[in-house]
Parts: sequence; structure tokens; C-alpha cells
Amino acid sequence: MLKNLGDRWDAVKPRVFALVVGLVAGPLITSFMGWQVTAATARGQVHAGVVAEKAMVCETRARAENADAGKLDWSGRQDLAKRSAQRVPGASEDYEVTRACADRLAA
Repeated sequence: MLKNLGDRWDAVKPRVFALVVGLVAGPLITSFMGWQVTAATARGQVHAGVVAEKAMVCETRARAENADAGKLDWSGRQDLAKRSAQRVPGASEDYEVTRACADRLAA
């Protein structure tokens, strides 16, 4: 019986090792190649999209207040963006939205 069990193990051992290596190396390789999206990456991309959308609304409101916002100096654009960003729903005191809005006004 032990000899039979040993023969079975010798026959199955390469497959077991290949399975273990695949289970360990597979996720590492696919993550490295970019085929997986981690939760942190997804959150970052969603946050960047939300900031961009709020910055567009902020820019529209700022240009309604001052049509020549692109001609303002840096501090003038920052102040205008800060005032306009406070009127965007959910963006009050959000530095990233203010910065993105000021950058959009400069363009």
C-alpha cells in the first residue's frame, strides 16, 4: 500500500507543484502586467474624475462671474476659483477642486 501511495505521489507531484506555483505567481504576474485593478487604483481614478467634474462646474461659474478670467494673475485666478468652488455642491474647502479650477481658468 505504501509503495502504491508513493507511486501515486510521484505521478501527481509535478502537477501539485505547478498548481502551487501558478496560484502564487499568477496573481503577482497579472498585477504587475496591469491586468488587475487594485482597490486603491480604482478609488484614485474615481476621485480624479470627481475632481475634474467639479472643476468644470467651478470654471463655468467663475467664467460667468468674470469672462476674462484667463487674463487675471495667479492670485486673482486662485481667489476667483476659491469663491466659485465654494458654490459647487460638495466641493467647499476642497483644495484639489480649487487648484484644478484655477488651472482650467488659466488655459
